[in-house]
Formats: sequence, C-alpha cells, structure tokens
Amino acid sequence: MQPFTALTSHVAPLDRADVDTDALIPKQFMKSIARTGFGDNLFDAWRYRDPGYPGKPQSAREPEPDFVLNRPSCRGAQILLARDNFGCGSSREHALWALADYGFRVIVAPSFADIFFNNCFKNGVLPVVLPTPQIDRLFADVGDGREDYRLTVDLAEQTLRLPDGERLGFEVDAYRKHCLLHGLDDIALTLQQADDIRAYEQRRCTLEPWLFPA
Repeated sequence: MQPFTALTSHVAPLDRADVDTDALIPKQFMKSIARTGFGDNLFDAWRYRDPGYPGKPQSAREPEPDFVLNRPSCRGAQILLARDNFGCGSSREHALWALADYGFRVIVAPSFADIFFNNCFKNGVLPVVLPTPQIDRLFADVGDGREDYRLTVDLAEQTLRLPDGERLGFEVDAYRKHCLLHGLDDIALTLQQADDIRAYEQRRCTLEPWLFPA
C-alpha cells in the first residue's frame, strides 16, 4: 500500500449527501478482485449520459458535462469534498478501489458510513471528518471547483491547511495513522512479524510433530 504523509491538491466538490457505494461503483462493473481498473467507472451513472456496461469503450460514451468530475478545473484532483454519510449502502470494497484508482487520496466530509470509513484506511485513502460548518465553508470557498484553490492535508500534523494559511485540525486513530504513514495494510502489518511466526511454527513442529505429518 502506498504510504500517505502529506498531499497538496485542488479539490473536487461533490455537493450531495448520502452518496452510496452503488453510486461510487455500479454493481455491473464489479467483475474483478484486482483492485485496479475501476477508476474509469467511478460514479459511472452520474458521469455519463448513456448507460454503461463492462467492455463498453469510454470513448464511445457521452459525458455529463455538469457532473463535478467532468469539469476541466476538477480533473486530476486528489481531494474529494463531500457531504454527510458518504459511502453508505452495501459494503463493497470496490467503491474504495474505484476512488483510489481514479486518483483520490483524501475524502473530506462531515461523516462517513462505518464500513466505508474502515475500508478507506485499508486502501490508502485518508477520510477526514470535519464539523459541518467547516465543510460548508470549504464548499463556499471552492465553488464549482476552482483550480487555483488548493488544500494541503498533513497526516503527521493532523491538519488541513487552507490557501490563506489557516489550519483546521482533524482526529485520526493512532493505529490507523501509523499504518497509513508507513503504507501498511493488514497483510503487510502481519508480515512484519514473519520471523516470529516462522519460529513459532518450528517450535510447534518439534513439540507436536503428530500435528504435522510428513
């Protein structure tokens, strides 16, 4: 998993509450467990005017010009500004894979669905929770997605720095912060103890050989 330390980016403002995982990645595109290749279909039903299906070339589709990700000023944004209850709905991890594959590394919202919130940390995406008045202010400042409006998110300092230099603090669990800073998912974290695990298995083979037939 790619470590997350700090990031400066312009912002894509998605001014909708209760964005569910089916909106993030429609079910017909969940055809793989490879974690990559889902970014093209992120928010598929909102990004295009015509229905999509697996294998349909994106070049043959008609983009919805009013959708935030299709605005020229929002292309390449790595910070998504959202509203309450982001990531609700079914527990599909593909939703995170689609966001990460598209390029988002930070989602800022007043609240997240629990399972989605936990999946963020397991996939190298930082969910930042801020009070609603601060979120309202960010939406007002960024407008439709000003390209010159940039935020800096510093995980070590747990701050979000505004263009005028003001810093907004946010909370993050110490264990999750450590994993993100060092790029450790659950498997990588376990493999840090690989030598101890091997030593334990060798001891068991010696003390309880009947459990390990040749």
